[in-house]
Amino acid sequence: MAREQLLVGLEIGTSKICAVVGEGRPDGSIRILGVGQTPSRGVRKGEIVDFPTATQCVQDALAEAEEKSDVEIQSVWAAVTGSHLQSFNSRGATVLPDDREEITHEDLRDVEVNAKEVHIPESNSFLHTIIQKYYVDGQEGVVSPVEMLGNRLEGDFHIIHGVTTRIQNTIRCIKEARVEVEDIVFNGLASAEVVLDQNHRNLGALVLDIGGGVTDYLVYADGSIRATGVLAVGGDHVTNDISMGLRIPITRAEKLKIEEGNALLGTAISGESITLKNDTGFSGREIEREMLNTIIHARMRELLEYVRRQVESRVRLEMLGGGVIITGGCSELKGLRALAEEIFELPVQVTRAHDVSGPTSAFENPEYSTAIGLVKYACAAQQASPESWVARIFPWLRR
Repeated sequence: MAREQLLVGLEIGTSKICAVVGEGRPDGSIRILGVGQTPSRGVRKGEIVDFPTATQCVQDALAEAEEKSDVEIQSVWAAVTGSHLQSFNSRGATVLPDDREEITHEDLRDVEVNAKEVHIPESNSFLHTIIQKYYVDGQEGVVSPVEMLGNRLEGDFHIIHGVTTRIQNTIRCIKEARVEVEDIVFNGLASAEVVLDQNHRNLGALVLDIGGGVTDYLVYADGSIRATGVLAVGGDHVTNDISMGLRIPITRAEKLKIEEGNALLGTAISGESITLKNDTGFSGREIEREMLNTIIHARMRELLEYVRRQVESRVRLEMLGGGVIITGGCSELKGLRALAEEIFELPVQVTRAHDVSGPTSAFENPEYSTAIGLVKYACAAQQASPESWVARIFPWLRR
């Protein structure tokens, strides 16, 4: 197997660090060769807070992925998230010279550069500039204007940017593990690659990736990305609420959330309780099931209502004919789908990566959606061969 066919997606998450080795197929599907995972340490709310510890976790995850795939990993496509990431929509334009009417790739680049002629904080860098649609002399909905005739070319773009040093810390952490970084990708964009099909993109859809420390969201409308964002709340916050509200250890709270909890109220029988057995340093006790569900419900309702407000500020919900697609480690929480349908008033689907073959334990687990999505994103990006963010912003890292 040729080395260039192999691609590795690496997600440095709040609760886990995951590396997926895969290869793209001509039909657009992904074949997974191996997965490496380790509990995440030194990471909080999707961002590195303990550099040496996080680096060791990255090394462990990559080593396991190498062992399971029988592949030596030399470079990765890495996901990035965090509440510092921001986005906006912008239009760029360029006028062709008087002696030329045929639009070229250089004109496309000029339009993109002009779209980024906006003020962002000095501490930030552009992460993604994603085309929505082009206009040629006012003609709307142009998909590929190259070789068309025109005098004025315009383009609408969705632009994502974030704090340069925070993104740089992720890159340096990976390079400390003696692995090159091909490029970095927003978590939500990677997840959308494998949980959305073209029909969802055309109809319009909201993708929610609910992880341990953060929730990433991405909105498709009119066939293009219209909104993205990150909320620094995830499944770990639900666990902490349970631990504090019921006065039980974190480990017990996490297990209780997964095995017994429900995000929907009214599902428990009146007076029903859950028995927690004795353990070292913990004396068993009875927990009211409805109290547990009330704690989970309150946090998840807060999260989903916040996302709805953010989405509605930029896109009308009636434009999302494909509904809401939920993935990520917290997506399997009981009652979450029904609660989301109540809040968004749209059809909701809880899903994982599609069009993937290989070990079923990998692609059937929604926790791996981002890492698998990175592999698919990398396949498409290599075909397009754009300049990577790493090479563009930090050329010294290549050296």
